[in-house]
This record gives sequence, C-alpha cells and structure tokens, in this order.
Amino acid sequence: MNKTGIVIILLCFLAAVAVVLWERRKVRKTMEEIERMLDAAMTGSFSETNFDESQLSALETKFAHYLSAAEASSRNVAQEKDRIKSLIADISHQTKTPIANLLLYSELLMEETLPASAKANVEALYKQSEKLRFLIDSLVKLSRLENGIISLVPQQAVLQPLLESVVEQYAAKAAEKGLSLRLHDTDISATFDMKWTAEVLANIVDNAIKYTAHGTIRISAVSYEMFARIDISDTGSGIPETEQTKIFARFYRSKAVQEQEGVGIGLYLARQIITGEGGYIKVASVSGKGSTFSVFLPK
Repeated sequence: MNKTGIVIILLCFLAAVAVVLWERRKVRKTMEEIERMLDAAMTGSFSETNFDESQLSALETKFAHYLSAAEASSRNVAQEKDRIKSLIADISHQTKTPIANLLLYSELLMEETLPASAKANVEALYKQSEKLRFLIDSLVKLSRLENGIISLVPQQAVLQPLLESVVEQYAAKAAEKGLSLRLHDTDISATFDMKWTAEVLANIVDNAIKYTAHGTIRISAVSYEMFARIDISDTGSGIPETEQTKIFARFYRSKAVQEQEGVGIGLYLARQIITGEGGYIKVASVSGKGSTFSVFLPK
C-alpha cells in the first residue's frame, strides 16, 4: 500500500472519530439540557421562555413543549382544587346555620302541647332536617377526600383505643334498642388515621344497630402478617347476596331497608377512607342471620 492510500485511510479514520465525538457531544449536550429542564420542572420554576428554542434540538424543543403543557395542566388542577375548596366551604357555611335553626325550632315545638297530627308533622320535620344535615356533612367530607383537600395521616398504633372509642360512642344507642355491644380486647397494632378510621367503624356500628332488631353486635380484631382485620358482626336482617357488591356504591340503598333512615353514602365514604389508608373492606352476610363487615388495615 502506497503512502497516499495510508494517508486516505488515516484521514477517514480521523473523520469517523471526529463524527463520533461530535455526535457524543451533541447527545451529552441534549441530555444536560433535558436534565436542566427536569430540574426546573421538579422545583416548579420551569418556563418555556427560559429556553431559547432556536438553540435547542428537535428533541429538546418537543420536551420543552411537553413540560410546558404539563406545567400548565398542573396549574389548572391546582386552581380547580382551590375553586372546589372554596365552593365546599361556602356550601358548608351557608347551610350549617339554617339547618341548625330548623333542628332547634323543631325541638322547641316538640316540647309544646300540640295536637297529635301537628306533633307528628314536627317530628317528621326534625327527622328530615337531621337527615339533610347528615347528607350535607357526608357530601362535604367526601368531596374533600376525593379532591385531596383532606389528607389521611396513617400512623402505627394499637387498635384497642380506637375500638373502645367507637363502643363508648354507641353503647347507649345500642342499649336503648335492647342490643348488646361487645368488644373483644386486643393488643394488635395497625397503621391507620385515628380520626377517619373511627368514623368508618362508627358508620358500620351505627348501621349494625339500625338494622338489628335483637341480639348482639360484636367487635373483634385478627392479626395477619401484613394486615390487621377488624370484624364488626351483627345478628340483624342480613344482606342478600345479589346486593353485597352494590352496598358500597354511592347513594345505593336496598329496597328492603327503605323504611329506615339513611342516605346511602356512609359505606361509600367508608370504603374511600380505608382505600386511602392502603386497606380494604369486605362483607359476609346471610339474609335473616346477620352480617360481618371486615376492615383490613395495613400493618
């Protein structure tokens, strides 16, 4: 091979090396630019105007457009949450006083000497006002949960104080109906939000009292490797198998219990809360024999 051939091969090799180095430099520069965009996006300081599109590659430009759209979407979501939060606060504030007044005036009227028909109407007014208050409170809580306005704060704790608080809250109501409310003591721990989990259990116990004519309501806990299970069992009317998958739906009420007070949102709210804590709820029931609601909480 003559010198000219060697020189040509050497020049081709150097040109190839230069092209590779140039491409690697372009890739490194692109990655550094994308990394800078990501850093700005994560700190919330990203703005498309901070990047000169004429000096960006096609990939960098597309990525900048994507981040800009994502940033705008995030701002819209935050603004929408603020609007919903304001709306919920307004609804809660504007309805709280009128409903409280309805309940107060109804109570005062019930203390008066009234004809039987008038007394029955006043009692009906009181019950409907109480139902309306419960519905609005539940909808406000649900809306706050679904929009992230209320945040659950699960912490590891022993279940016994939680269960005792629920029993203490409903012991008198159960006794008034001639029911026995029993708690099996436990030293099991789980990870849960004390306030909101208590609301879930209170809702289930309240339903158990409402739909049990006679017998016993039992609360107990079982430990598993990854979960703790709280069982609330009653000897009530039970739930038909065809309806057991429907009772956790929003506003669902069985035709068999239409005569009982309720709005059909409690179990839906309960499932939302427990799911938010990383757990789940199951029900086992036999018509005419009773039901067992099982709340699984992570350890």
